Amino acid sequence: MNNTVLGAICLSLAASIWGSMYVVSKYVLDFIPPITLVWLRYVVAFFVLYLILRISQNQNKNPEKFEKKDWLLLGWIGFIGYFVSISFQFIGTKLSDAHTGALITSATPAFIVIFARLVLKERLTTRKIFSLLLATIGVAIVVGWDSSLGSHLWGSIILVGAAITWALLSVYVKVASYNHSSLTITTYAILFALIFTTPFMLWEIQTNNIVLNTEIILGVLYLGTVSTAGAFFLWNKGMEMIDAGIGSLFFFFQPLVGSFLGWLLLNERLDLNFFLGGALILLGVLVVTLKKKS
Repeated sequence: MNNTVLGAICLSLAASIWGSMYVVSKYVLDFIPPITLVWLRYVVAFFVLYLILRISQNQNKNPEKFEKKDWLLLGWIGFIGYFVSISFQFIGTKLSDAHTGALITSATPAFIVIFARLVLKERLTTRKIFSLLLATIGVAIVVGWDSSLGSHLWGSIILVGAAITWALLSVYVKVASYNHSSLTITTYAILFALIFTTPFMLWEIQTNNIVLNTEIILGVLYLGTVSTAGAFFLWNKGMEMIDAGIGSLFFFFQPLVGSFLGWLLLNERLDLNFFLGGALILLGVLVVTLKKKS
């Protein structure tokens, strides 16, 4: 199995897991405020990843070496991606709605392609542009266009910020992967994000009540281990293995899977737009990943 196929599998799994996260988060957020939930996710994710990293390091006879610039890069990834971008997603959605959030953040792959060109000097090919256009139209059809979008001005602006910062994360993860493993990058970037999130979590719990029971604890553990540790690692691993511009398209699986699971578990309605948009998303991904035989 070549790197392109394996990278595509990792990115597809990551985006699909984030799509499924909507169902669990919808329940848990009724009992735990958003920033506190992010903080709990990062606590669980860090300890899981750090345990795996330590086991991996003990088996590796050539441990990774860190310089000051490496720590600065990991801190930047943790700050811009796991702290700023995730926070912007929550704040932007709160100031608008989940529908607007899904539509605007679907612009993330376009920003990834742009930053991949500027930072990584990746070629901006006709195939990439065509695939991006197909998949973007597909997401717009699945999510739909809401006429109230313009009424959520500040929320929409912040959600654009979320899309831009996640694109920066994806590109700089690729830069960090030249010297460090995806496991190392994910583990320490989440640690930095945990540090940045802590002051806001302490402020939030002073003004909000938190309810815990078995179902909520299991939900937090799922969000921390699967949706954070697992999905972040898979996304970073996939970005390591293929061009960032190509990998960006797999982000579109998130709203597709989220819509499907909303229908399956929450009795939400699926119409013809879901299947038409989903077909365009899959076509866009296939166009850019399936290379012509020489």
